Amino acid sequence: MNLLALDTCDARGSVSVLRNAEVLQTVRHDTSDDYSIWLLPAIGHVLEAAGLAFDEIDVYVAASGPGSFTGVRVGLTTVKAWAEVTGKPVVGVSRLEALATLAAPVSECVAAFTNAQRKQIFGALYRRNSERLQRIGEEAVIAPEAFLAWAVENSSGAGVDWVSTDPELLTETEAWAARQKEDAARLVNNAVRARTPQHQGTKVQSASPFLSPAIGNLGYRFATLKQFTDPLRLDANYVRRSDAEVSWIDRQERASKTAG
Repeated sequence: MNLLALDTCDARGSVSVLRNAEVLQTVRHDTSDDYSIWLLPAIGHVLEAAGLAFDEIDVYVAASGPGSFTGVRVGLTTVKAWAEVTGKPVVGVSRLEALATLAAPVSECVAAFTNAQRKQIFGALYRRNSERLQRIGEEAVIAPEAFLAWAVENSSGAGVDWVSTDPELLTETEAWAARQKEDAARLVNNAVRARTPQHQGTKVQSASPFLSPAIGNLGYRFATLKQFTDPLRLDANYVRRSDAEVSWIDRQERASKTAG
């Protein structure tokens, strides 16, 4: 099975060609060119490098978000047009879920996040179920501190692996430092190793922001299960500000007023 995977969700996009789960070639968006200009030539380059013609592609895989409005729309519109012309299947996947698959599988849960700009992140929490990921709650655009609190609470005491293309957005917060101190104290008190169910991860695993290889691999997994996406229903995932963040901001504002 030959797959063409597109990620145009943020400025650090990429396209990859895969044969089954093997990544043959990847081209990165390392220019300031808009995706409307860059994408089709990049696809030509990656196909040529892989030694494949466009008509040899069996499945189109696209990241459906979360990400920038314009970038996501360019990628999805492109694969929709291909599907209409060629009749070949499409798989739409979450960029956050693809990122979560890159985390070293230590704990029961995995929290994945990327930069959403304006001091916010796109984040999601998953529970590992055999070889698959089951999302807990919804994907969200959220302040890093609020995502940390929400993920810890909704992991229900299970361990959490953290993975991100932008780890510093969380690790440089006071909330993360405080959480690490709490974990360290808990480990000392319990005299156990870091892989206990109560452990919430001591670091954020760093992943490449060029995610089309992971997106292609996730798309391949869905394609083998015949879990294709109806092109007419393939739509961008623009997440709203989460209830967790709204609640967290309200608490911060109330605390500030009380302190004042």
